[in-house]
Amino acid sequence: MTRPTGTDWHAQELLLLREVTRLIGRSLSPDVVLREMLHLMSELLGLNRGRVVLCDEPGGEVARIRHAYGLTRAEVARGRYRRGEGVTGRVWATGQAVLVQDVDAEPAFLFRAVRREDLPDDTVAFLALPLEAGGQTVGVLACHRIRSRQRRLNDDLALLRVLATLAGQLLQLQALVQEKTGELEAQNARLHKALEARTVRYGIVGHSPALLGALDELERVSQSSATVMLLGESGAGKELFARAVHLASGRRDGPFVKVNCAAIPESLFESELFGHERGAFTGAQAARAGWFEQADGGTLVLDEIGELPAALQPKLLRTLQEGTLTRLGGRREQRVDVRLVVATHRDLAQEMAAGRFRQDLYYRLHVVPIRLPSLRERREDVRELALHFLSRANQAHQRNVHLTPEALARLEAHDWPGNIRELGNLIERVVLLAERPQVTAGDLRRFMPAPGAGPKALRTASAARPPPPAGDPAVATPWVREYLPAHHHPAEQLLAALQAHGGNKSRAAQSLGLTLRQLTYRLKKIGTA
Repeated sequence: MTRPTGTDWHAQELLLLREVTRLIGRSLSPDVVLREMLHLMSELLGLNRGRVVLCDEPGGEVARIRHAYGLTRAEVARGRYRRGEGVTGRVWATGQAVLVQDVDAEPAFLFRAVRREDLPDDTVAFLALPLEAGGQTVGVLACHRIRSRQRRLNDDLALLRVLATLAGQLLQLQALVQEKTGELEAQNARLHKALEARTVRYGIVGHSPALLGALDELERVSQSSATVMLLGESGAGKELFARAVHLASGRRDGPFVKVNCAAIPESLFESELFGHERGAFTGAQAARAGWFEQADGGTLVLDEIGELPAALQPKLLRTLQEGTLTRLGGRREQRVDVRLVVATHRDLAQEMAAGRFRQDLYYRLHVVPIRLPSLRERREDVRELALHFLSRANQAHQRNVHLTPEALARLEAHDWPGNIRELGNLIERVVLLAERPQVTAGDLRRFMPAPGAGPKALRTASAARPPPPAGDPAVATPWVREYLPAHHHPAEQLLAALQAHGGNKSRAAQSLGLTLRQLTYRLKKIGTA
């Protein structure tokens, strides 16, 4: 900025206005613009000790100096005025500009902010103009001026009117921005509360976009009777989503029956699914209603539907198409009204192509597929889930274990191949085995694999445990078992482990890092169970 020389006041005014408008174009913050405007008023035109006085709150009765140049902190602190009090208060109350030719000759002049002894001995004038925003006077723009300067007071007053108009528009814009910001914050708060209410309603923890997207799909189809197929990795929370389908539907007051198809022996499957009559088979001493009848008027969930025996697939298809069933050993058809939800982590399209799943049944079930996100796709929910599981485990085991922020960050960085189930199991293990109440990121290394560790690189805490007694034939198992896909162990490895342990499935499973149930499932898949 180049200041004109001599007494070219017109050039000074143009320079001041150009700089102020440039500032407004660069920043809409009154704190920045108004203070610099007061600075330029002093440097270019000799309008000293400028101040902007604003009301503390809309409709209030007290205003104070909010922006100033050339005033000390003590002077700014003293600059408080009630409506109608002194010259400043009068301008605020009436909305009319005041030009005091000589502050010593004005009885209403208070000398409150700047005492008379701190002003020059010359005749001092005082100019005060109202600041208007939204049709109301919200404050005052004021300054001192030495009368001996070779410049007409009316010229200063005219320029200050322009500056007061610009300042009022800036304050009005700030008020509008604050109003809109407040509305958006309130709306966001309402939306967040609504999202929390949705997830809490279904017992689901988390607010990630991936989770809420799946929940939105679920709610859109909840009022229909269409079959819902929940797809996703093992441990991703399919059971909670299946219950959410039930709770969001008009059947919420009806029965909710959940069955794990992988846990039912094939010989009992038909009886469990459709019921049986007395004498239908050896041991059937009384008639029994199956899952479909138990879920009549409500929701039936068939988890791991890919494990449904091939012989039963046509009967299930017929029940779904006609809404009727016949008990095992019975002759009478019964009508049932059931909303079916199926869940699987397997690719049923591949099973269908391989001939292990009926094509017509697949398309009858694949009406509304909803894919549930894995935990690594919703990392922003890991911290909330971890604290949820931690609170539950502390209550269940009467412990008081806490996770440090670094430990929570370590959990967020993990890929969680076992998803929510793995996280929940880990937290419970930490609560039970932690040696001190505060668990750090370093402590977690004992309970979980290192980042990116594969099955062979799994870090365990077996070294921290006492060794088994001498001669103990049991194979030591680690605290942490890696989550492995069903196809991870080839058939040759499974059979070799069985042979090495004399056919003992428990020991064979331990040697492979599997549970007995996992080994049995894999042996069944290769036809040797």
